[in-house]
Amino acid sequence: MDLKDIRELVQMINSSELAYFELKMDDNYIKMDKSLTRSLVGKTSVENIVGKEEINKNINSEIVNKNTELDIEEKVLVKEDENLLTINSPMVGTFYGSSSPDSSPFVSEGSKVSKGDALCIIEAMKLMNEIECEYNGEIVKILIKEGQMVEYGQPMFKVRRG
Repeated sequence: MDLKDIRELVQMINSSELAYFELKMDDNYIKMDKSLTRSLVGKTSVENIVGKEEINKNINSEIVNKNTELDIEEKVLVKEDENLLTINSPMVGTFYGSSSPDSSPFVSEGSKVSKGDALCIIEAMKLMNEIECEYNGEIVKILIKEGQMVEYGQPMFKVRRG
């Protein structure tokens, strides 16, 4: 991998929505993490666009309402998720729910799955990687859309073990 390839890779990652990227190839190792940069840029631009006085006026009423809503939502979600397991992406790539655009998806919400069943394909560096189910159960929720980029460790499926 030469300097030109590395520059192209950095430009592609910077223009994408990926927050984290890691690549190991032969003796080369590249790791990029944009999550800290994005949060700092967002904070700065908000303060520049809206004056601090205007922000302080709206904080009191908005915070109370939003905190109440968040508390309710968190409690409901925690109770819902107690019986669910998450299957995360083992790599960075593009998510495909079927082996080809014309074929039916490997799984859909409500599908019964067994350990070793194909759940999806993740395309990474022109290689198609079939992702298999880690345990027996039922697909409760598919969290990724067809053709969407996935990051390492990103939740893809919610499964009720059974």
